[in-house]
Amino acid sequence: MATVRISRHLRRFFPAYPSPGELVDVETVAEAIKEIDRRHPGLGFYIVDEHGTLRHHVNVFVGQDLVYDKQLSDSVTTSSTIDVIPALSGGFQ
Repeated sequence: MATVRISRHLRRFFPAYPSPGELVDVETVAEAIKEIDRRHPGLGFYIVDEHGTLRHHVNVFVGQDLVYDKQLSDSVTTSSTIDVIPALSGGFQ
């Protein structure tokens, strides 16, 4: 099963999310997001919009590879690790 990990920032809003990550039996990143949203309602909407497209302020990695496909159709294997990380923004004032 693939492992989906979320950043510490997201775990503040979803405290029941396990620290080592959730194990999911899926074939694509999109299916993984749907499954973790089923288990933790609202988390998926933080990652994707109402059309299922990756939000601009979120980065998703499969292993070391950044997911560029906004539809999240990238394949995953049973040994894949999927990391969901909010993009950082801001600057000096």
